[in-house]
Amino acid sequence: MKRPLTFLLACMMVASLAACGENNTTGRSSSASAGTPGVSGSAGSGGSETPGMITVKTLNDAREEVEIEVPYDPQRIAVMDLAVLDILDNLGVGDRVVGVSKGSSIDYLQDYVTNDAIANLGTIKEADLEAVMACNPDVIFIGSRLAAQYNALSEIAPVVFLSIDAEVGVVKSTSDNAMNIATLFGLEHQVSGLMANYEARIAALQAFAEGKTAIVGIVNAGGFSVLGNDGRCSIIGVEIGFENIGVDASIDTATHGNEASFEFVVERNPDYIFAMDRDAAIGTEGAQLAAEVMDNELINMTAAAQNGHVIVLEQSNVWYTAEGGITALGIMLSDLERALLG
Repeated sequence: MKRPLTFLLACMMVASLAACGENNTTGRSSSASAGTPGVSGSAGSGGSETPGMITVKTLNDAREEVEIEVPYDPQRIAVMDLAVLDILDNLGVGDRVVGVSKGSSIDYLQDYVTNDAIANLGTIKEADLEAVMACNPDVIFIGSRLAAQYNALSEIAPVVFLSIDAEVGVVKSTSDNAMNIATLFGLEHQVSGLMANYEARIAALQAFAEGKTAIVGIVNAGGFSVLGNDGRCSIIGVEIGFENIGVDASIDTATHGNEASFEFVVERNPDYIFAMDRDAAIGTEGAQLAAEVMDNELINMTAAAQNGHVIVLEQSNVWYTAEGGITALGIMLSDLERALLG
């Protein structure tokens, strides 16, 4: 990082430390001992049994896996990723959150969005560096949308950048990320319990999906883009097991899918069509709903439509912006269970 940015951030720190000084300063103390896995060699001051720093795995700005040192049992947390905020909430350390990205409409995270004592740090796509600095965080959590600001944020505090690995799968990635986060607080023992009820639910959906084909896609601005098993909604093809016939496995669709014609969908003629409503997810005013877009002459020619198997994912905002959270995973499975299992 160039010196002018470092100097600017330092000046901002001096000027604004008091701005968030009274935000959520109380937090639960951890009972973990100095033998916690991944802990660095130095212990906390004053002879504390808990370590002062811990080594965790994260991605860097190039999306490469690296290890960094983070304060153990951090008391001031800045979060600019909804999946991570979900995990922190489930681990019971949400009272340590001093700043979040506040643009979300997701109902189970509204306590953080509407709390005036928690600072607004920008959006999940663009951080407000001055606001982050003012909160004086011990650690900063980001997702893939903020990868470009990784280095700038690292000038303020250690940055933990977590994402979903579609090859590993949404479920295992969520569990792995939750364990990584829990390690910072000595709460690893909680993760298995938080994830425990998902295995049987996924097994029931897998039994239903066996031998069935599907096209998965995003509806946006009246158009339809197909998704593979490499990004959003990959749980449908990877864990649940529908044969995704919308795209070739070698084609990258991870960001917003690949635009497809409705004629293409008719040609493939899947047993099921799953559609995420992006406009509804991000609150686009005046946009045509996905259910209306997909109810057209061509789509109605498919076996999926004729059998009532065109499924608009009910909680599209969760699928689109919060995939990778523990509560989010339960909601995504519920969407599929309602549509497929009744």
